[in-house]
Amino acid sequence: MDIIRTAAELAQRLEGAGRVAFVPTMGNLHEGHLKLCRIAREHGDTVVASIFVNRLQFGPNEDFDRYPRTFDADRAGLERQGVDVLFAPLDQEMYPTPQVYRVQPPPLADDLEGAFRIGFFGGVCTVVLKLFNLVQPDVAVFGKKDRQQLKIVRGMIQQFNLPIDIVPAETVRADDGLALASRNGYLSPDERQEAPNLYRVLREIADSIVGGRADYSNLESAGRAELAARGWKVDYVAVRHGLALRIPHPEGYDHPNLLIVLGAAMLGTTRLIDNVDVVKQDGKD
Repeated sequence: MDIIRTAAELAQRLEGAGRVAFVPTMGNLHEGHLKLCRIAREHGDTVVASIFVNRLQFGPNEDFDRYPRTFDADRAGLERQGVDVLFAPLDQEMYPTPQVYRVQPPPLADDLEGAFRIGFFGGVCTVVLKLFNLVQPDVAVFGKKDRQQLKIVRGMIQQFNLPIDIVPAETVRADDGLALASRNGYLSPDERQEAPNLYRVLREIADSIVGGRADYSNLESAGRAELAARGWKVDYVAVRHGLALRIPHPEGYDHPNLLIVLGAAMLGTTRLIDNVDVVKQDGKD
């Protein structure tokens, strides 16, 4: 596996690389990231993964400085997956001057995650567009755990006419249901035991919808209340239509196959997000 630090070296390495499949990450990799790399291998001749902790998507009171940097372990994990190129630029390579030109994401970016992480998706879209310009991938693989991000990145590709196919990957979970995430390492032992209840609550709402309930606001309220009673500080529990994550019709006209339940909440000092399809649909977003 080649480790590349600069854009010039990357361009040279990818000359004649065939079909390029790309997995962008911020490092501190877990099995979910490694699964993305295995999926990428199915879609490309050359697999490129990036590690870059992007300061643009962190708010002033978020965890940029303490976000785990585990480069040696990440490199070894990527090598085991047969990744061909690891692009790990320094901050000054990605942002040699202040990034005054930024992508303005759509109104969806101000909802759900965006309502609680102001400017987050602008930072995500800007760095992803820069990475796409540098890597020039034919395919990019994104996990469905960050469902809103997946939707927004896909829309950006469509609106900017980028010739990139997006492949969605199912969320990888621990045996108890907790979605794997880099920030799970912040959890104390007691919090780690409690953490799977976010997934359980979302799944129970989804099962209620499959069972015929369409009083979405009541289901959302009940889910928030249950998590709060267990000590969570809840940002949102929301039922949304899969198309653009719009609010579903209050009369229940939307088919359950099209609905998603999303949630985000703080457990101690750790913010966790998750989502479930009301009816599981592998390989779709």
